[in-house]
Amino acid sequence: MKQHLDVSTPRSVLKQVFGFDAFRPYQESIIESALNGRDIFAALPTGGGKSLCYQLPALIRPGLTVVISPLIALMKDQVDAAKATGVEAGYLNSAITPEERTETFRKLNSGKMQILYIAPERLTIEGSYESLAEWGCSAVAVDEAHCISEWGHEFRPEYRQISRIRSVLPGIPIMALTATATRRVQDDIIAQLNLENPYVVRAGFDRPEIFYRVEPKRDTLKRIAEFVTARKGRSGIVYRSTRADVEKTAAYLRERGIDARPYHAGLPGEIRQKNQEDFKTDSIPVIVATLAFGMGIDKPDIRFVIHGDLPRSLEAYYQETGRSGRDGDDAEVLLLWSAGDMAKSMFHINKLVNPDERERAGESLRKMRLYASTFACRRKVLLAHFDEKHPGDCGGCDVCAGEVESVDTTEDARKLLSAAARTGERYGAHYLVDIVRGTLTDKITERGHETLPTFGVGAKESRKYWLGIAGDLESGAFVYRDEERFKALTITEEGKNLLYGRRDFRSVRRVGGRKESIHTQETLTGENLTLFEELRALRYEKAKEIGKPPYVIFPDKTLRALAVIRPHTGDEMLECPGVGEKKLASWGELFMEAIRAFEVAN
Repeated sequence: MKQHLDVSTPRSVLKQVFGFDAFRPYQESIIESALNGRDIFAALPTGGGKSLCYQLPALIRPGLTVVISPLIALMKDQVDAAKATGVEAGYLNSAITPEERTETFRKLNSGKMQILYIAPERLTIEGSYESLAEWGCSAVAVDEAHCISEWGHEFRPEYRQISRIRSVLPGIPIMALTATATRRVQDDIIAQLNLENPYVVRAGFDRPEIFYRVEPKRDTLKRIAEFVTARKGRSGIVYRSTRADVEKTAAYLRERGIDARPYHAGLPGEIRQKNQEDFKTDSIPVIVATLAFGMGIDKPDIRFVIHGDLPRSLEAYYQETGRSGRDGDDAEVLLLWSAGDMAKSMFHINKLVNPDERERAGESLRKMRLYASTFACRRKVLLAHFDEKHPGDCGGCDVCAGEVESVDTTEDARKLLSAAARTGERYGAHYLVDIVRGTLTDKITERGHETLPTFGVGAKESRKYWLGIAGDLESGAFVYRDEERFKALTITEEGKNLLYGRRDFRSVRRVGGRKESIHTQETLTGENLTLFEELRALRYEKAKEIGKPPYVIFPDKTLRALAVIRPHTGDEMLECPGVGEKKLASWGELFMEAIRAFEVAN
C-alpha cells in the first residue's frame, strides 16, 4: 500500500487513508512528536482518537509499530478496522487461531506488517523482545498505560515487564496512552516505562456529549427497565456488580420486550462470545454485564450506560461511562446506588491482605461515594479528580439541569437518628421508620417502643419519604449499616454532630425539569432521516455478509453526512467525514447507488 500513498504530510495521510479533513485536538502535535522520534505520554479522553496517534505514524515511517494492549477481545476489531482503511495490521494473543498465528508470523518475517497488536502476557515468553527486533520494530505504543501503575485502577503486574524493551531496542520511541490517569499515575507511568524527556499531553478529560445522572436506588430493576424502554432501539450497556444480578436484570428486561443479553465470566465461552458479537453487530441493542465487559468493545454508537451498582473508583466510572458517545453524538449515563453498595464493597476491600492496597481501594471508594452524593455539578467533581478545573454549571448533569435539588431536612434527620439512639442502635431502617411514623407493629409493642418520645413524630410523611431520609443519612456517612448485626443503623461521629445540633443536613430530591430522552438524530428530518435509516439498514445487511461490526464499514456520523450531502461521484463522497480512498473503493458505489435509488423513488 505504501508505494501508492502520499506520505508527504500527516494531513495527506489523514485525508487519503482515514477520510478526515482535520485532526482532533492534540492529535497532530502527538503525531509530529512521534515522527520526530520522541517518547510520548498522552492522556486523552475516551473517544479522543488515541489509536490514530500511533496508526498514522506507522504508515509514514519505515518498520513495524508494536502496540501493547491488554484488550485481547478488542484486537480483532482493531485489526479489522485498520485493514478496512488499507493498513496492514495483525495481532498476537492467547485467543488467536493456529492459522491466524501462522499468517501473522509470515507477514512479520517478510517485513509486510505495519502494525502489530500484542498482549503484554505474550511478552513474558522468552525471546519475545528479541523477536520484535528481528521483525524490524521501530516504535512501541503502550495502550491502557495506567495498567503499569500500582496507583492505577487496573494494575497489571505483567505490564512492568514492558520496560525491558529499552535494553533490547535502545533508543526506540515509546508512546504511552491512557484515558484515565491522575497526575500521580502519570508520573508513575513515565518512571516505570523509563520515558526519556517525553512530550507530555494531558487533553481535557471532559466529555461534553455525555449527560451525567445519579439516582438513589429505588426498585432498581424497574428503574433500569424504564430508562432503557424510553430509549428503545438504541445501543446501551447495563453494568451490575454480580453475575446473579446480571442474569436477573437481563431476564427482567427480556420479559418487558427488550432484547438484552447477559455477559459475565460464568457463561460458557461460546455463549459469551456470541452475546458480545451480537451486541457489536447491532443484532441486539442492550447487553447486561459485569464490570469486566467493555474492555473489548470498540463500538462508537453506544448511546447510554447504566450502572446498577456503585463502581469502586472514579477512574473505573469514568472509563465505563466513557464507552458511550464515542462517535461524538449525545449520550446519557445513569448511576443507581445505595449505601448498601458501599458496605458490600468495603466488605471485600477489608479482606485485601496488602495494607497499602486496602487503603488505596478504600480511598477510591470513598471518592466514588462523594461524587454520587454531591449537590455540586457532577462534571466539576469528576474532572477535579483528574486534576482538571471546570467552572461548574455545565448544563450536562442532573444537578445543573435542575433535575435534583438540595432540601433542608435537618429536623427529620434528627428524628430518625433519635429513634436509632433511643433503641440502642440495634435496628434497621424499616423498623426505625415504623417508630417515627407511629406504626403499631407486634415487635414495637413487645419491646415497648410505642412509649418513646420519637414514636409517631413523623406520621404525616410517607414510608417512602422516611426510607429516603434513612438512605440519605447512610449515603452521607451519618449512619453505618452493620451487615453483621441484621443491618442495624449505627450512628457515626458525623451523625452525632447532626443529632446534637452541631451541624445541619440536606437531602437530594428529584424535581424533573429535563426531558429524559436525548434524540441524537434531531438534525435529520423528513427525507434525510428516512434515507439515513435506509443506509443504516444497508450497512447492517452488508456487515452481516462480511462478518464485521457495522461501524467498520462506516460510522453513523458518515451515514448522516451521506444522507444530507447525497454524493453522486467519488470526489463528492470523499468530502464526507470518514470516507477515505480505501473505503470509497470498497463501498462507495454501493452506497451511492442506494442514494440514487432513494432519490428516484422519492
